[in-house]
Amino acid sequence: MTEKVLKTIFPEKITPFLKRKMETIIREKGENSSDYRGLALQYIKSEYEDADTEENNLRHYDAELDVIADGRELKGLERLYRRSLVIAPTTICVAHCRYCLRANYEIFTLSEKQMTEIAKYCGSSKLRDKLQEVLITGGDPLIIPQKLHYLMESMIEYAPNVKIFRIATRLLTQDPNRIDNNVFEIFREKPLIRFELATQINHPIEFFPETVDKMQAFSEMGVKIYSQNVLLKGVNDNIDTLMDLYDKMRKYDIEAHYLFHSIPLKGSHHLRTTVAKGLRLIKELVNSGLVSGRVKPMYAAMTDIGKITFYDGTILTKDSRNRLLLQSAISYKNRLAWNPNWVLPKTAEVDDEGLLRVWYLDGTDG
Repeated sequence: MTEKVLKTIFPEKITPFLKRKMETIIREKGENSSDYRGLALQYIKSEYEDADTEENNLRHYDAELDVIADGRELKGLERLYRRSLVIAPTTICVAHCRYCLRANYEIFTLSEKQMTEIAKYCGSSKLRDKLQEVLITGGDPLIIPQKLHYLMESMIEYAPNVKIFRIATRLLTQDPNRIDNNVFEIFREKPLIRFELATQINHPIEFFPETVDKMQAFSEMGVKIYSQNVLLKGVNDNIDTLMDLYDKMRKYDIEAHYLFHSIPLKGSHHLRTTVAKGLRLIKELVNSGLVSGRVKPMYAAMTDIGKITFYDGTILTKDSRNRLLLQSAISYKNRLAWNPNWVLPKTAEVDDEGLLRVWYLDGTDG
């Protein structure tokens, strides 16, 4: 296992595009407006990030997820689930979300040789009959279109078993003008592949005209866009904002996927609600007829063992340290079969049926 150097300070990084949008909102609506807070809290570094809180994790997983093949670590590759792999060709973004789950990851961009090795692994005899889709994330892979094009060509050559490619990006809302023909070319003339674009839109103000134009361009190419939103205190933790957000997602044909509870990472305490507040909001959103049934998200948490969706019986107990014990349906045996390198985190345990449970730090309200 290669040693990873973690950053302890996550610098503020905001695109000129976002700065101009925030300046316009201040002039027209003021700094106390929902629209300004909806952007500023996501991107402007807060003094509260340096506060001493229970959120002390620098990484969102308390376990190694890297894949080992032929005795070597395949950099930029993670595996937690049976049908899919995560590929991160870069960990660089054009802007820094203050609650970023990968804020303290090593900074890198894969070489062509490393991407070829990943493609060969995805098409190896070990995975050929199992692996059907990959999530290409980062960082933001759309900011390196030439390398992303190379990765796609390598996957087509060495891993024809992979037919679904999900590409994660926030470039649509952070700097949509960078999405040019070099980016669109990646998605063209690949009839045997299904492309999906995973984005994150947390506030209705992020449907900028430039953003909508690029969304429509992708839709015309047959690329489906879905959003994995994050519940953020002061940004979207009220029913009116969520209603407006999901109404706009319906209007612009953006599929609702997850509404994530904000991960307990260092510096994020001021943005984290309680899980209970999220449950109340999601119940009101999906069961009250306030929004279309076609844009009802699943409420979930990113834990040390992966995603856990909240259903009846998911929360087993809460301890005096403000931690929730969450029950998953993930088999410990299967997890090791998918990734033998995976190590049971200190926060997790195996129940009598061989299923994983995990302790998850709750947020606060007020």
